[in-house]
Amino acid sequence: MKSSSQPIYSSAGRSLRIALWIAQVIVFVVFSGSGFVKLTMPIPELSTMMPWTGQYSPSFVRFIGMVDLAGGLGILLPALARIKPTLTVLAALGCATVQVLAIAFHASRSEFMALPLNFVLLPLSLFVLWGYSKRAPIAARA
Repeated sequence: MKSSSQPIYSSAGRSLRIALWIAQVIVFVVFSGSGFVKLTMPIPELSTMMPWTGQYSPSFVRFIGMVDLAGGLGILLPALARIKPTLTVLAALGCATVQVLAIAFHASRSEFMALPLNFVLLPLSLFVLWGYSKRAPIAARA
């Protein structure tokens, strides 16, 4: 059992830990917000913001919303609570995978205006994945 005086983080530098938290919060806000909107907004209204949502089944759109929301919550909450913080690493992997698929999806539909956000979220998700799996793992609450 770990004592409460042990550090939460490995010996990684303070600036790296701060950068990881900033990346997590950005990914959390975007993924959770996007997921919430896809889950709650009526499809006709949603399709004015995201045209693809009006061209696929509501079930598919809601599923993507659940995936986004789970990724957003998963990238932040386990690390914040220090309960099963390895779930943050898995969520970062999931968020990165979603972004690769979103890039392919939007590019195949010539929706190039959507790509800049995907090209920001992908490296942020990979940074969180790398940071917490290799350089600054978070110790689970004792």
